[in-house]
Amino acid sequence: MNLLSFYVSEKQHHAGMPLYEWLLECAKSQGVSGGSAFRAIAGFGRHGKLNEDTFFELAGELAVKVEFVLDEALAERLLDVLHAEDLKILYTRQDVDVAQI
Repeated sequence: MNLLSFYVSEKQHHAGMPLYEWLLECAKSQGVSGGSAFRAIAGFGRHGKLNEDTFFELAGELAVKVEFVLDEALAERLLDVLHAEDLKILYTRQDVDVAQI
């Protein structure tokens, strides 16, 4: 199994919706059985500016991590679709073991 993790900004949009939401919808349409989006409470990126989730923080500056656990063939198909959209998204791909207790 593969874990695909995408890192996007709250303010990024694609096809008229937040990018994190579009990624979830796209994955669902490709047959991915589940996915999650997680909003950061603090972080910094390549520019080194620390952003935190505070009352005074401007909306849209924090990262959203979108994750999917899926088989390798489905991961390839999803990545192919995203490459065809010409999106510039940072992502990681890891082999994972999946089990229930």
